[in-house]
Parts: sequence; C-alpha cells; structure tokens
Amino acid sequence: MAQGNNYGQSSNGVADESPNMLVYRKMEDVIARMQDEKNGIPIRTVKSFLSKIPSVFSGSDIVQWLTKNLSIEDPAVYLCKRTMQNKARLELADYEAESLARLQRAFARKWEFIFMQAEAQAKVDKKRDKIERKILDSQERAFWDVHRPVPGCVNTTEVDIKKSSRMRNPHKTRKSVYGLQNDIRSHSPTHTPVPETKPPTEDELHQEIKHWQMQLDRHRLKMSKVAESLLAYTEQYLEYDPFLVPPDPSNPWISDDTTFWELEASKEPGQQRVKRWGFGMDEALKDPVGREQFLKFLESEFSSENLRFWLAVEDLKKRPIREVPARVQEIWQEFLAPGAPSAINLDSKSYDKTTQNVKDPGRYTFEDAQEHIYKLMKSDSYPRFIRSSAYQELLQAKKKGRNIPIFPCHKNCTPTLRASTNLL
Repeated sequence: MAQGNNYGQSSNGVADESPNMLVYRKMEDVIARMQDEKNGIPIRTVKSFLSKIPSVFSGSDIVQWLTKNLSIEDPAVYLCKRTMQNKARLELADYEAESLARLQRAFARKWEFIFMQAEAQAKVDKKRDKIERKILDSQERAFWDVHRPVPGCVNTTEVDIKKSSRMRNPHKTRKSVYGLQNDIRSHSPTHTPVPETKPPTEDELHQEIKHWQMQLDRHRLKMSKVAESLLAYTEQYLEYDPFLVPPDPSNPWISDDTTFWELEASKEPGQQRVKRWGFGMDEALKDPVGREQFLKFLESEFSSENLRFWLAVEDLKKRPIREVPARVQEIWQEFLAPGAPSAINLDSKSYDKTTQNVKDPGRYTFEDAQEHIYKLMKSDSYPRFIRSSAYQELLQAKKKGRNIPIFPCHKNCTPTLRASTNLL
C-alpha cells in the first residue's frame, strides 16, 4: 500500500494529476471493488480430473459483476421507460433511438427483465401527482443529458485526457531532425506564444468584484417567461402581417394594388389602426392620427405640454445642423426656462444636465429631459388615454363602421408642432 501511495504522488509529495494517473486511479478503484470479499467477484476452487485449481473466476463472472455494479443497464431502463410515456412530450431524439437500439442488441438476453423494470417505474410514476411527475421527469432528463450528452458535446462528468495532458505539459518539446530541443508551438502555425500572465493587483481585483456584483444585480428573465412574451407578441401582431393574414382589399407586396397602403396613410383610421394604438404608446405616437388623438386627450387634462415638448425634440433631431442652436433656444424658452409659458416638470438631475447641455447646443441637448417626459407619459398619461371614453368610443365606432370626426391640432400649437405631427 505504501508503494501505491507513492505511485500516485510526485517527487515533491504533491498528488500527481497527470492524464495517466487519472486513468490509473479509476482502474484501481474498480479493481479494489472487484476484490471486496462480500460484494466483489466470486472466487471459487475448480476441480479438474486429478487436481484442484484454487482462487478461480471466469470472464463471464467479470462481465456479470460489471453489469450489476456499474449501472450499465440504467440508460436502457430510462430510454425504455420514455417509450412507454407520453410520446408527444417525451419522444426520443434520433441519437437516443440509436442508443436504445444498440443497448437492446447488447442486452438481448436480459431485455425482458429491463423492460419489466421500465414498466414498473412507469406505473409508479403514473401514481404521482401531475406536477411532481413533471418535476421528476425534468430532473431525470437533465441527469441523462449531462451523463449521456448529445454526440459531439463534451461530457462534463469526465476529465478530458487531452486537455489535461496539455495543461500538464504546456511547453512540451521534441527533438528536431538536427538533434536540438525545440518548442513544438514555435513550429506550428496554429500556435502563437502566450504572454506570461501577471497576478492581478488589488485595484484590478476590486474592479472585478465590482463587475460581478453588477452582473448579479442585473434583471434577468426565465426562458419560459421570454417565450411566453414572444408568443403573446406574435399573436397580438398576427393580423397586421399581410403575408400571414390576407388584408382587405389585397396584399400590396404581391400585387399592384396600393389601396391598402393608401388606407393606412389616410386621416380616417380603420378599426385595425385604432386597435393598434392600444398595444403601446409607441404605436399611438407612430400614427399621425394617433398622435392627434393623444394630444387632444392631454389638452383635456391640461398636460399637453409634455407631448408637445417630446414632439419638438423629435423634430430637433431632424433639423439641419445650422438651425439647431436657434431651435434649442426656442425649446428652452418655451418649456424649460424660468417662467416658460409651457413649463414641464423634470427631476433635478435631468434639469441640471439639460441646463449644462444648452450651453453647447446640439441635436441631443434635450435627450435626458425627453426620456424623463417619455417615461412619465408612458406610465401615467397613456394608460388613462387608453381607458378614456374618447378612445373607447372611437374604437367602438370603427368596429361598427361609423365615421367620427378627427380632432384637429390645438389652436395653441406652434407651426413647428403642427409640422412635427407628420413625424415618424
């Protein structure tokens, strides 16, 4: 035993982690289990014609012991049970079906016993609660996905011998034809010399800790929630895809009839356009008629300056650069300067930053203020607009096919604002 311990250690007393030792340890463990007096391979004395042969075991004994103790049958039982359950949900993949066929050939003599085991497990599963059964199915499938991965994927439960060998000998050398020791990587075009890494400094460690703390605080969604949101979005916009749902009168993308586009651009919105305003504030702002209706509603609540400011900033972003400084001053005087006629409410942080930006005017001078106003309208004004009687009456009227008057822009709108209603 002392030799065995030294065999697994290097000269300096540290455990040897070379690839060969990893394999030897696994083999040693299996052999030690085989030699166990109670649970090992049965050893007996064989009588011949005139003599006795002590301590004998056959090859079939080894195979039976390996089959019994190394759980070789477990994948076969699992795959066989899968074929007995809900085929629509637990249908075998191609590589699993091939594995099942291969295991069936290997265990042909005892396949009946394996089938009985799978059948018994399937009956026990059926008696469980539906939620518990789904959880156990998921756990079992995840276990075999890890321990019997898809062909071509790395088995994370086993040590990669080649990778361990490269880590063990990163500077492996070989003799050249001239008898000189040369680094293999220096002769290979696929290997480039790796610079020596220095231990991180204290500041670098603090930066790394700060980075991972920010990563932990990030908002994350489960894939199931993302899938549900994607399906809901697809179903919501299904009727607006002319390739999936044929529009009336015809699809302009595959015909020469442009009536559909003309109706979409008209000032008399149809039922689908009005319905789309309720999907989100962006949908209402993209539609010129939707913007007018939203502005009319805000005027009734005496908060139209928010939307007028937002539209003015959108118009600023599209102005020629020579007109930007003058337009920035106009917006500042109208909405943000002390005593402005259409003052908007900003938080102190956004106001201070905007004040600094005005000193060096540009197209994005009011970016922070616009974002603050947008969030304010989205969380407060827009939901009330969708619930308002004006929008609901317009929606119902369009469903019944009646025309209602579209409200014009407010009389106090500036010429720039009137032009900005044609944005987007």
